[in-house]
Amino acid sequence: MFMEPTVLLVFAAAMVTALATGLGALPLLAGKADARWLGIGNAVAAGLMLAACFSLLDEGFGFSPLRTLGGVIAGVVLIMLASRWLKRHDGLSIAHVHGADATRVLLIIGIMTAHSAAEGVGVGVAYGGGRELGDFITIAIALHNVPEGLAIALVMVPRGASVLRAAWWSIVSSLPQPLLAVPAFLFVLAFAPWLPVGLGLAAGAMLWMIFSELLPEASRGMGHERLGAVVVMSFTAMLGVTLLF
Repeated sequence: MFMEPTVLLVFAAAMVTALATGLGALPLLAGKADARWLGIGNAVAAGLMLAACFSLLDEGFGFSPLRTLGGVIAGVVLIMLASRWLKRHDGLSIAHVHGADATRVLLIIGIMTAHSAAEGVGVGVAYGGGRELGDFITIAIALHNVPEGLAIALVMVPRGASVLRAAWWSIVSSLPQPLLAVPAFLFVLAFAPWLPVGLGLAAGAMLWMIFSELLPEASRGMGHERLGAVVVMSFTAMLGVTLLF
């Protein structure tokens, strides 16, 4: 028998999903990531993000296809504006990453933060529908967040960030989940209509990042056939985890 969800329970559940993102960086502790891994890291990150986009759009269409597509367009426009703004400012630095690499890191953290905001609303809305549904969505998002943390780490670590810093920034990118889950739970009717917009926005920003930044850079470090194989395998693995849970 499930207890009725409370504000504390919703916050704690969403915090677990945020902390799970940091676990994605831990596999990189097994070996040193240097420049030769940059192409592979970008390709794997692209595949993971592409699968995340598929999941976001599929979920958004279940609520409102038009609002989801509107969110996609808004996401592309916003990330393009953010990219142009960042590239006009020299001397950017984050987690010991500098210059153009810092711009890419900031973009992917920003995109994942937008993604996390949509997921946080999703957790709150789910608990508004009952404890059983909320627990299921929390577990699914927590498991889904681990490879998303890996995607962030695969962009950050080969560019000079430590694994622990990458794990920390992965968690930071997911903090909107506990911050937005509670108000979404308390005001589920007000937040629910905006959920497909948020899902589409995150998907649009991710798609731009994949095709504008990650794949072009990955293609410089590996052949197109190998690039395609790595992207497809990481996409399949991520999608398999998502469908399983």
